[in-house]
Amino acid sequence: MKGKPTFSRPSEVILLAHGSGGRLSRDLIGELFLEAFDNPALAKLDDAAVLEVGGGRIAFTTDSYVVTPIFFPGGDIGKLAAAGTVNDLVTTGAVPLYLSAGFIIEEGFPLSDLKKIVHSLAETARLAGVSVVTGDTKVVNHGSLDKIFINTAGVGVIPEGLNISGANARPGDVIILSGTIGDHGIAVLSKREGLKFKTTVESDCAPLNGLAAAMLAVSTEIRCLRDPTRGGLASVVNEIAAQSRVGIFIDEKSLPVKEEVRGASELLGLDPLYLANEGKLVAIVAPEAAEAILGALTSHPLGREAAIIGEVRAEPAGRCVLISPLRSTRVIDLPVGELLPRIC
Repeated sequence: MKGKPTFSRPSEVILLAHGSGGRLSRDLIGELFLEAFDNPALAKLDDAAVLEVGGGRIAFTTDSYVVTPIFFPGGDIGKLAAAGTVNDLVTTGAVPLYLSAGFIIEEGFPLSDLKKIVHSLAETARLAGVSVVTGDTKVVNHGSLDKIFINTAGVGVIPEGLNISGANARPGDVIILSGTIGDHGIAVLSKREGLKFKTTVESDCAPLNGLAAAMLAVSTEIRCLRDPTRGGLASVVNEIAAQSRVGIFIDEKSLPVKEEVRGASELLGLDPLYLANEGKLVAIVAPEAAEAILGALTSHPLGREAAIIGEVRAEPAGRCVLISPLRSTRVIDLPVGELLPRIC
């Protein structure tokens, strides 16, 4: 398999870090799941599988949501589940159509909270123009899980002529970020830990199919699309570099970060590069299309703070480099541990 990851270090038990979206997640996927389920669609390692069906192509994805707390500034687990699944479909260029929703609920969970979560998921799906067409409900004994988990799947149709994948980046391409990073991670952490800031940091959680449609309306020269969720921007650019076998260079001074997020990150010893986002897109585009796509993003309510943040080079293949404001460089590596467990 192209770019197939391997274990950097064996482990006898599953750790929280195996679900972080970082190095241990990559190792677990590469050495266990890819080997067990090996097929061409899965081996691409994109956020959704692209499948040939009836002469056309569909995108199919699945995800599970275990965030704690289940209600946080700017959203809740229901909104997160709908938006996150839509956004995984969007990364293939697909038009999202249908979702499933499976609820695993702890005995004793308040019905009023369940109603809020279900209505939030339904409203987010409605805003995205998708329908929840099937689902499942399980209840487990008190203490068997933490309140509620949600599993989703999504299906969308890919327009003819589009070919968007993490394996498509080329030297000379331009990297665009649709807005500020770290908002979701800090919003969830502040609620979880009871942290108070002068200004409330809210999650950026939102379905991004409208934003992607605005980009595609001005140019189809989009090589790669990713939503930087677990492991943040750092994980996404490392994944693309590995899939495409290119070098990715990020200009630190161009990264949009809210001052509240920057301050909270410094206080807590965190790096915004590694914080989760739930309403942002990373796009790698042909250089001649960059300005038009950036203009489309900044004209959209969810992309007003979009910026060009870097470029693709031939070397070092499979690596990511951060260029500081002083023009020094350092490698952006995958996170090894779990910075913020259960962030989505």
